[in-house]
Amino acid sequence: MTRDQPECVTMFGADWCADCRRAKSWLTKHNVPFSQIDTDADASARERAALIAGGRTNIPVLVAPDGAVLVEPTDLELAATLDAYRRPQDAAPVRCR
Repeated sequence: MTRDQPECVTMFGADWCADCRRAKSWLTKHNVPFSQIDTDADASARERAALIAGGRTNIPVLVAPDGAVLVEPTDLELAATLDAYRRPQDAAPVRCR
């Protein structure tokens, strides 16, 4: 991917999920570009998340641009896996698909 097209993390989750809200807050606080896919609104997304997570149905499921998968990660796991995708705090906002 070029620098013009930022690498984005994909997060499968739901608004009611406390772990999803925590992960989203961590991503936002650390300026990691991400897109969120609502597993409540889309049954196929729920199935895709379970497939990615090796059959587990826990959320959130995060997929890093390098293919790393995190299921219900702690903040330490988020930092260890996603730190390389942080953007400078003064960088322009990123829109992920």
